Amino acid sequence: MGSAAVSETSTLSYEQARDELIQVVSRLEQGGITLEESLQLWERGELLAQRCEEWLLGARQRLEAARNSAAPMEAGN
Repeated sequence: MGSAAVSETSTLSYEQARDELIQVVSRLEQGGITLEESLQLWERGELLAQRCEEWLLGARQRLEAARNSAAPMEAGN
């Protein structure tokens, strides 16, 4: 997959990437496709999984930041 595919996935929301990843996995599980098609789907799935991971890491960082900013307020009460 080229840089165009990477940049395309970088604009997907978590839900969009997750839903497409589910479709990719389903298609791979069904079989009946050529090796080349399988490889393309696998590569697309890897990019989609990476995008989902980016979203989840970002969400985790935001939650930790929110907890850390709330902790001094709670300690001061």
